[in-house]
Amino acid sequence: MSPLCALESCALFLDGPDSLVHNMSAQIVYDELEILIFFNIAEQPETCMSDLPKSIRINEEGPREGFQFEKGPIPTARKVDLINALSNTGLKQIQIVSFVPPQNVPGMADADEVVHNFTPNPNVAYTALWLNERGLQRALGHDEKLHLFGSIGLTCSAPFLLRNQKRTMEENLETQRSMIKMYQSHGIAVRRGSLMAAFGCNFAGDIAPSLVADMVGQQLDIAAEAGEVLEYVSLADTMAWATPLSIQRVVGAVRSKYPDLKLSLHLHDTRGMGIANAYAGLTMGVDTYDAAVAGLGGCPFAAHKGAAGNVCTEDLVFMCDEMGIETGIDLDALLAAACVAEDVVGHPLPGSVKSGGTLKAMREKLRAH
Repeated sequence: MSPLCALESCALFLDGPDSLVHNMSAQIVYDELEILIFFNIAEQPETCMSDLPKSIRINEEGPREGFQFEKGPIPTARKVDLINALSNTGLKQIQIVSFVPPQNVPGMADADEVVHNFTPNPNVAYTALWLNERGLQRALGHDEKLHLFGSIGLTCSAPFLLRNQKRTMEENLETQRSMIKMYQSHGIAVRRGSLMAAFGCNFAGDIAPSLVADMVGQQLDIAAEAGEVLEYVSLADTMAWATPLSIQRVVGAVRSKYPDLKLSLHLHDTRGMGIANAYAGLTMGVDTYDAAVAGLGGCPFAAHKGAAGNVCTEDLVFMCDEMGIETGIDLDALLAAACVAEDVVGHPLPGSVKSGGTLKAMREKLRAH
């Protein structure tokens, strides 16, 4: 919700002889030049929720995020079991492996075997992650099963980039230009920009929203140099520094410079902010999210023992269902897949709805009585 919408709504409901001030609580917080108005959501008029998308797309990353982060080996067949379970939930995109050096990420040593063995659903796009030309070459060996598209990947933190990919900022810019040429030589469309550490970094600290907006501009410029147009840019909270306020500030800073650019959010849940940050994104109109079934995963290069995976897929779907936002995902089937994920890794996973159950099931139970 924009500040203008909030202020207009506040004026509407506080003025006049029939004031509804007793039916709606409002707290006005002045923060620098921003005015943030927090209403009791349960009583907020529907007209104030106009920025919420009617539907969202969820890109599932649990298999890749989870299996690269779990301690100890997981049999290839069990990884395939989870991918096959997720394939029948209504998800439209599932990232299943990383093509990265096994000495750096042992959990992805069997990436080629995983791709070879899973059973594809024709309605699902299966994707992979790679960080260099060697990884792309491996992915190209599976182009009959994988949906390949080019991405321009930058990082807002120089120390994290050096730790994660062993490159300087300048070296990474040249690497991205080289990758674009390779994509084009193989007829692969460059669709996405990806910006890591967009909300903060365990090595560089806070990241200014203006820097994020500038780096988005760098991505758009690199694409334009090569005759490419990015469909969207993903803002990644790689090390879980984001809060709902910083989501609004960063998305707002990018939107102010590039109002027509489609954005997506990649949100980690290390500090329990994942679902709150996703809600903040929804209020800003963001309609594409990465998520991980059962809350699988984490970043192996974050240098934080509590690093957690992406916002939990079933928790995000549950929230959207309750808010009337369409996801196209069968929540019951997704919850069954979350149980598979927990069985595969052999320990409890942090997703909430798989333990707490859905309100739909509770309502049906109450009606039956």
